[in-house]
Amino acid sequence: MTKYALLIICCFALAATGFAGEPQPSATPARLGMNLSGFCDWSTELFFVDIFKTTRAWISQQQGKPWGGGPALELDEHGWVKRLDPDCSADLPFNTNLNGHCPLGIYTVLYEGSGKLEFRQAKVVSDEPGKIQIEVGGDGAFFLCLRETDPADHVRNIRIIMPGFEDTYAKEPFHPVFLNRWKGMGAIRFMNWMGTNGSTQGKWADRPRLEDAMYTMRGAPLELMIDLCNRLKIDPWFCMPHLADDDYVRNFAKMVKDKLDPSLKPHIEYSNEMWNSMFSQTQWAFNKAKEQGIGAPERPWEGGAKVYVQRCLEIFKIWEEVFGGKERLVRIIAWQAAADKFWTDGMVMSQTKGAEDVDALAIAPYMTFCVPANSNGSDAPSADVVATWSVDQLMDHMENKALPDSIQWIQRQKEVADKYGIPLIAYEGGQHMVGVAGGENNEAMTKLFLAANASPRMGALYKKYFDAWADAGGGLFCVWDSIEIWSKWGSWGVAEFYDTKPADSPKYQSTLEWAKAHGQKVTMDPVPPM
Repeated sequence: MTKYALLIICCFALAATGFAGEPQPSATPARLGMNLSGFCDWSTELFFVDIFKTTRAWISQQQGKPWGGGPALELDEHGWVKRLDPDCSADLPFNTNLNGHCPLGIYTVLYEGSGKLEFRQAKVVSDEPGKIQIEVGGDGAFFLCLRETDPADHVRNIRIIMPGFEDTYAKEPFHPVFLNRWKGMGAIRFMNWMGTNGSTQGKWADRPRLEDAMYTMRGAPLELMIDLCNRLKIDPWFCMPHLADDDYVRNFAKMVKDKLDPSLKPHIEYSNEMWNSMFSQTQWAFNKAKEQGIGAPERPWEGGAKVYVQRCLEIFKIWEEVFGGKERLVRIIAWQAAADKFWTDGMVMSQTKGAEDVDALAIAPYMTFCVPANSNGSDAPSADVVATWSVDQLMDHMENKALPDSIQWIQRQKEVADKYGIPLIAYEGGQHMVGVAGGENNEAMTKLFLAANASPRMGALYKKYFDAWADAGGGLFCVWDSIEIWSKWGSWGVAEFYDTKPADSPKYQSTLEWAKAHGQKVTMDPVPPM
């Protein structure tokens, strides 16, 4: 999923609540973690050798109707089409907009059940019951069309295996380049993989399953996330759904305890950015506070903050019960980097007992430059103005304005973390150059942002940024995000394509070099010779 949330500055003159005791500042070594990009058929990360898992929901088609105009599809519990109406099909796209940055050649399509599969933009080279081989060329994009399915034995368990992995995909589901790329990271944050923003998961019975048709609908199964971290020996960072009940949390924690390598420490966060009113989970917290009479109705953010922290502590307590203590856990309170420290302290951390309840305060100290179409009388430049800048002018702004702002936020929130005797960590971070409020439609500015992200100066800026984080005493820093195509919605990925070499993306190269220099055993060239 694309990250383009605005930073909403909350400046409240709140008196800080006193804290019992005199906790000492908590020092942890600075190291880099990674946020994985989301599942979609245009994902350029190529997580799995079975590309079916990252396609979108079925597109219902009917002859004579516009694209996607077919009737609602009847699906089984795992998302497979159980029946089709006459003159209807269910279609799915693959390798969309990857511009050839995907393996070409013979893909193996495996399935169970009885029906008829057809393919567009791919040539069928062999076809037998349960197994079809297709030749994928051009830019790699193609369509699968489910034309017929027997309601008594419907087509299901479709797998589309990349060339060369037919014999190994069942035991080795992850693409080897993906596995190799993120070795040595301090943690992997699964916010995107879990479909955290706007999640509707509440009951354990509704959780994602390995048998699900695609993982774009409900998110990644917990078993898969655990498997990935076990293979890489990297700590997982889970974002618990905001609607998850106690039974969900307890069963989630039990599976982690049973299956996760005991040398690894699960990082536990409740949802994502529960301070950010653009997200439905934050609105849910506002409404929950109103229902419970918490806080003033005219200031829903205050009640929402209390609801958030209360539920955090309840979730942490469940995990502690399952794990028999807190020693192996990293319990995280996450809040807005740009918030006044009295807001973070007085309204959030003051509800806790510091290190007794919480193991880290997390922020997202982006180097922020959000540019609207119109400045509306403010001193901030509009998109039309920024579009006239050179790359050097833009990078001057990032170094002289965005970076110092971020450093100030880091230092301010580190004071709060120190007061409560816990580390300051980052749940997200990186450059945040993006058009907003219509600014994203300025094509000249988008081209400028893309060029700046690809420039050597961006790599140099990332080093200064990470150095500043370490100098301020920050601990784990989870970069936003892994591999994702750049567009008018932001250039979030440290690189754009799965086959991008670090030397071809300065901010990717800088990220790996900084991690290596700080003792992390990262892979400096994860892509084998093509």
